[in-house]
This record gives sequence, structure tokens and C-alpha cells, in this order.
Amino acid sequence: MEVKNFEAIRISLASPEEIREWSYGEVTKPETINYRTLRPERDGLFCERIFGPTKDWECACGKYKRVRYKGIVCDKCGVEVAPSRVRRERMGHIELASPVSHIWYVKGVPSRLGLLLNISPRHLERVLYFAQYIITNVNEDARSRAIQRHERELAMRLARIDNENADTLGVLEKELEDRFAALDEDEEQQMRELDERINNESTKAINEAQALQTWLSTRVGQKASEAKRLSWSDQEIIHAGEIISRDHDMVINDLVQERLNELQRQSDEEKNDIRLLVGAQREHLRSELGAEVEEKRQAVEEKKDRIRAQMERDLDDLKLLEEKQLLTENRYRELAERWGNVFTAG
Repeated sequence: MEVKNFEAIRISLASPEEIREWSYGEVTKPETINYRTLRPERDGLFCERIFGPTKDWECACGKYKRVRYKGIVCDKCGVEVAPSRVRRERMGHIELASPVSHIWYVKGVPSRLGLLLNISPRHLERVLYFAQYIITNVNEDARSRAIQRHERELAMRLARIDNENADTLGVLEKELEDRFAALDEDEEQQMRELDERINNESTKAINEAQALQTWLSTRVGQKASEAKRLSWSDQEIIHAGEIISRDHDMVINDLVQERLNELQRQSDEEKNDIRLLVGAQREHLRSELGAEVEEKRQAVEEKKDRIRAQMERDLDDLKLLEEKQLLTENRYRELAERWGNVFTAG
């Protein structure tokens, strides 16, 4: 393209959408040329389908040659028939996994991006290297609605506590249910830990047996150089000097089955002990209710104070959100969970 006559030139920053329109295709491979054929690799950095043919008026596969096929895209190789000089003009693009910034605009002195965003280079590097998040937008309308919703929620929670306290028995029953729920959760946790331990021991036993079986299978018909046994059993599976045979696999299988049965019995006994202990704790809770009647009133007030303090802290976090504010990853996730519709950060 030659531009000889013009009246004005405008220089401006192009949007990502405009830049994408300049691209003739995406480069998905790091290769340049094939060192056997000396032809550009398809979808590589010199790809003819993206940047144009290497030979004038000829597609990559040679199906279309000469200028009479100008503008035709080969249905076999996908290369447009055009002069080779278009390779100097056409551009491709690479789709990145995440946004990046050129090091010149970050490390330069002064930092161009730092000046544009009014952020110190140290903080800017933390954002670029994913050590921190930066708030890019705060929706004021959404924040106002969130503040109103938060205040209504606080009033509703306090009113709910007062209503619950009006009937002492109802409060005690709720507390009893909560504590019973905690006991149930503790029981389930102990059961899960027990099941996990038993499963680990079972897996360990099976893996050990399989390793021994593998060792024996590679030495069938040979004399054992040493006695072999499983770690949980005193029974020797094979004696030193004994000829190794397939029968030893059956001995190992029997020992593994005995071990698994033993672990199952142990699991059943421990689960029964857990159930008995939790049942005794439930009975103890029921006997304590009479002494907790007076303590409950004070506990309700303390609970209301804690709720006010927590809700006020959350409200302060919401009010302090502002653009260009830096957040650690944990802090970002915490705020995004509560106020994700109010701000945008990246």
C-alpha cells in the first residue's frame, strides 16, 4: 500500500478491538520454519495462512499458481493467493492467558504506567506479578443499595434476637438444638477421621501385599534369599531358602483378608465408643438447662453486641472501597465474597 496524497494524519491509541481487527489470525505454535522443507510451519510465527504466501501468487500447497487466482483462498492449505510482499504488512496475534504489560512502560524511569495510574512502581509491580489485586471500579449505586440492605439486615437480626429472647423456653430450646447440632457435627467429624484412618491402614496393607506379590512373581521358581513377612503379621510367608511358587500369593491374600476384617472390627468398636460418649454428653446438656436460664439473658445481650460490632466492621469495609485500592489475595476474596457486585478488581 502506497499513500502519496493526504491532507491530515491523526495519531491516537487504538482500542483492543481495533487491534484485533488488524490481525489475520492467531499464532498458536512457537515454531518458525520446518528445517527439512524450509517452509513456514502452519499456525507458527511465519505461518503462510496468517501472514501470506512466501511465493508470489502461489498458495502453500501449490494448488493455485499465477496472478489469475488473485484473492482466492486455497481450500486445501488455507493460504490466500497474493504477492509475497504482504508478509511485510500483515500482522497476527497471540491470545494470552492473562493481561500483560510491556516492561518498558513499567521499569522505565519514571514508570509510565505508574504516572498514568498514580501508583508507586513498587505497588504497580505487585499488581502486575499477581501478588496483589487493584480495584478498578466501584459501583456507587450498588454500594448505596448494599449499605441500605446491610442496615436492614442488622435491624432484622437484632429484632429476631429480641423475639427469640421473649420466650425463655424457646431460647433454651434453640440453644439446646444448636449444641446438639455441634455434638452431631463433632460425632460426624470423629466418624470421618476414623473412616479415613481405617481406609489409610487398609490401603497401606493392600499396597504392602501387592509389593510383596510383585517381588515374589519376579522370582517364581527361585530360592528365597531371605524370609518375608507382612508388617502386621508374625507369620512368615516364605522362609529363607524356600522355593518361591504361586501358592504364596494365596497365603498373602488370606493374610490381607484377615487384616481387613480386623480393621473392620476395630472400626465398629471405636464407632460404638464414639456413639456412647456423645450420648452421655447429650444427657449432660439436658441436665444443665436449669442453670442456664439466668445466664441466657446476659448471653443474648452479648450476642447482640457482637453482631453490631461485626456488621459495623463489614459496613466500614464497604464504605472504604475506592478505585486504585490495593488488596492482598485473601483480602480480595473476602471482600469479593461479600461485596462482589459493588466493585471490580484485577
